[in-house]
Amino acid sequence: MLTTFNEANMDPIMRMRRQYQDEFVARHNGTRLGFMSFFVRAAVEALKRFPAVNASLDGDDVVYHGYYDVGVAVSTERGLVVPIVRDADALGLHQIEDQITEYSAKARENKLSIDEMTGGTFTISNGGVFGSLMSTPILNPPQTAILGMHKIQDRPVVEDGEIVVRPMMYLALSYDHRLIDGQEAVQFLVTIKGMIEDPARILLEL
Repeated sequence: MLTTFNEANMDPIMRMRRQYQDEFVARHNGTRLGFMSFFVRAAVEALKRFPAVNASLDGDDVVYHGYYDVGVAVSTERGLVVPIVRDADALGLHQIEDQITEYSAKARENKLSIDEMTGGTFTISNGGVFGSLMSTPILNPPQTAILGMHKIQDRPVVEDGEIVVRPMMYLALSYDHRLIDGQEAVQFLVTIKGMIEDPARILLEL
């Protein structure tokens, strides 16, 4: 297992949330627009471009999946569990948020079923909710990659030769080097970074 790191400027998504949150909540029966749905959709679009990252290992065989079942780690008193958002490529942002909210409630009440936690093709974990600035997420076998989100922190960055303050998030992709090489892993993470920093690309599938 290896890990590659990058960082994303979260300002575009934060501005979008501020601008559309009230309208989004009203349109979707109280569902709030969070960050995770953007990352799930960005991951799906990146997985379409890098099929090996959506694959799994079965002994000596590589199984390529033609679907996108994304595991989202949620916290319980007894630790993290990873329910699966099925067919995430067919879901809108509000549907992803609804599923995550439902899974989180079930997890707190210890009502998640085994079926709801098995069969994922890729996983996203958000250590930032606990204050983690950077970490190395652990693979969830037989999956071959996992994305780690972290705390959003204002940091100085250089844009067009000027030092500006932006809300930045470190991203980490841990991957199974037996199947995914370093170049592919880096390009996958750069693709996610690009979509998070320009979220119109997620909706337009660019």
